[in-house]
Amino acid sequence: MIVYDGLKTDFLTSCENDSIAMEIEENILAKMGKHTPKAEFRSWENSLNYMYKVLNDDEIPADSGVAIEFNIPQTSKRVDFMISGYGQDEEPGMVIVELKQWDSLTEVQGTDALVETYVGGGLHKVVHPSYQAWSYAQLIRDYNQEVQDGGIILSPCACLHNYIRHENDPIDAAQYEEYLDEAPAYTKGQLKQLRAFIKASIRKGDRKAVLYQVDHGKIRPSKSLQNAIGSMLKGNREFIMIDEQKVAYEEILRLSVQCQKDFRKRTIIVKGGPGTGKTVIAVNLLAELTQRDQMVQYVSKNSAPRQVYLKKLKGQIKKSSVDNMFKGSGTYTEAGHNVAHTLLCDEAHRLNEKSGMFHNQGENQIKEIIHAAYCSVFFIDESQRVTMDDIGSVEEIEKWAEEEGSELHYLELESQFRCNGSDGYLAWLDDVLEIRETANYNLEGIDYDIRICDSPEEMRDLIIERNRIANRARVLAGYCWEWNKKEQNNTDYHDIKIGGFEMSWNLGNGEPFAVSETSINEAGCIHTSQGLEFDYVGVIMGDDIRFENGHVITDFTKRARTDQSLKGIKKLYKESPEEALHRADEIIKNTYRTLLTRGMKGCYIYCTDPGMSAYLKKRLEYKT
Repeated sequence: MIVYDGLKTDFLTSCENDSIAMEIEENILAKMGKHTPKAEFRSWENSLNYMYKVLNDDEIPADSGVAIEFNIPQTSKRVDFMISGYGQDEEPGMVIVELKQWDSLTEVQGTDALVETYVGGGLHKVVHPSYQAWSYAQLIRDYNQEVQDGGIILSPCACLHNYIRHENDPIDAAQYEEYLDEAPAYTKGQLKQLRAFIKASIRKGDRKAVLYQVDHGKIRPSKSLQNAIGSMLKGNREFIMIDEQKVAYEEILRLSVQCQKDFRKRTIIVKGGPGTGKTVIAVNLLAELTQRDQMVQYVSKNSAPRQVYLKKLKGQIKKSSVDNMFKGSGTYTEAGHNVAHTLLCDEAHRLNEKSGMFHNQGENQIKEIIHAAYCSVFFIDESQRVTMDDIGSVEEIEKWAEEEGSELHYLELESQFRCNGSDGYLAWLDDVLEIRETANYNLEGIDYDIRICDSPEEMRDLIIERNRIANRARVLAGYCWEWNKKEQNNTDYHDIKIGGFEMSWNLGNGEPFAVSETSINEAGCIHTSQGLEFDYVGVIMGDDIRFENGHVITDFTKRARTDQSLKGIKKLYKESPEEALHRADEIIKNTYRTLLTRGMKGCYIYCTDPGMSAYLKKRLEYKT
């Protein structure tokens, strides 16, 4: 959907009449039912007046098509500015311009696409504008049948008209070179260069014909995308399915294909505990359904599993359109009805109600995912809800599926592939943490390497030793120590201090914590480890969980202030102490249950509370 479209002459006239921003505002209200924030209105006025100067050149055809705020059909993303026409050899083409108000940025070292800049009232990590422009163009190429069959050439670029570029500027850092080559970034004083870029692609006007083709193109994954995801998966042993994983995969595949035949909405709820292979199934479905011409995406609220599984698929490949197949759960706030064929939502228990940086966008992520796809698949483990914002539950999914008129189906994964294939360890944990009573008082007969360490140094040494085998061991900790944002990239700054023991939280830059070889020197938290698995984990259980008077108790006041998991708990405690304590107890226990089940072969535990340590040793029946 295009919010504003016209010929170049129409655009210039609207700019001269100072009406272009008002026209866009009116169109957004009429087409999308949304009111425009003042900041966005001002950004249009500034950026589009700059584009007026750029296009005010007789060599750019007067009857070229101009589109503003083009909503990429299968997402809530909008392309800022497009100009269409024909090239030197009459080939159809479109220039995509990503407009930015930024006047500064800093590079995020160790990444290939992230920068830090002032947006949304503070400093935040966002993608490099050239990457953003390239990824939007690639998304359109990969899923728009008219672009593929019509040979439409897309030429992306970024325009930062307030940005003063300096020698050795961070915007040009070596890590962004590939994206700058694909989508040049033009800054203040480079108006003529941007003009030249447009004129190289648009030699003859099209009277919006190319815009019309793109706007009305059917969704179909390109052959190159199908081949890319297929080749990445082929031979990757981490994604081989066994036993009931394959059974669940085939059933989801059947139902998804059926949706494309009868055009009925279906929602599939797949319940499974830690290590039952939910992600393995999702990634295999992602590849197979894409190869069957479906527009399909892997969705998760937490970015850590997306980054890790994408890294494992891509290997050393930096620039790949497969990136666009892995999406955050807040992507669909503005997505249309059934714009996607299938959405595979992993870690569905972590879904939120609202989306966006300030949790002020959309209505409900579950509703939006179901609304956006013919077939929505939710992989869920309700015992892994670990924040106040987590709303993912079977009941909540059922409610929105019914409202959206989506047929419900249920699958359950029971076999346990984590913890050396032992259901007993999970049952023991539930009993130990007093989550639920089970018959598993101890771990007798269970082949799993679990130890209660007398010091954090002992635990760390064991993990370092195990990590030498295959870089698959990590230290994890409860969120009881502050995370100093100013020192987030400084490995020499130690957030976690226990006596003489010191360790940093995982750094904010570089490769994902789960795969980076330097992560052995850092401690991960629930947000960087949930949804992932290691061979061995060392877990520091902090003061938020203790053993007193014969019971495991939790204490939300011992959580770090920087942890957002329990945001709002103090307010709730004033209003309803009993409810607050119940919710905090559930979240803290679920957090440790999740951390303690990340290791497939073993788990080494250190407790800051001596009572908790003695209790765990007793439950393991340690001999003294």
